Amino acid sequence: MSAKLTHQDDDGRIRMVDVGGKDETTRRAVATGRITMSQTAFEAIRDGQGPKGDALKTAELAGIMAAKKTSDLIPLCHPLPITQAKVSIQASDDAPQFIIRAEVSTRGRTGVEMEALTAVSVTALTIYDMAKALDKSMRISDIVLDEKTGGKSGDYQRND
Repeated sequence: MSAKLTHQDDDGRIRMVDVGGKDETTRRAVATGRITMSQTAFEAIRDGQGPKGDALKTAELAGIMAAKKTSDLIPLCHPLPITQAKVSIQASDDAPQFIIRAEVSTRGRTGVEMEALTAVSVTALTIYDMAKALDKSMRISDIVLDEKTGGKSGDYQRND
């Protein structure tokens, strides 16, 4: 049995999946990612002394805004009534990097995995933008879906 692409019809045309027949359920997704930088940039950003101001607070807000706008950015995502979007950024103890975590919830007919992943991505990009004067070699990495709950496919938990 081969997997069928859900966003393509039998003739290969792109389509938005019809979720109208699905039950509304509570859905939640958590995604994480990292941004690594020089020690100098890390210390400045951690201490709120970046060249453009407090990068971490600005980036958290940007991530929340991105979760709300995901359907405007990803062509086949459904616009969703998000009931919660949280973004947190923690300084790593092991390396000059920040760990980004986004949690998004809704009550609807489709999940919020893309919203959580988009929130992490835009948060990292905002940190990059706010700190690029200090370090252009920053690396954004490890953006993953850690967990999701709700919906027909059931719950998911990353196991690595």
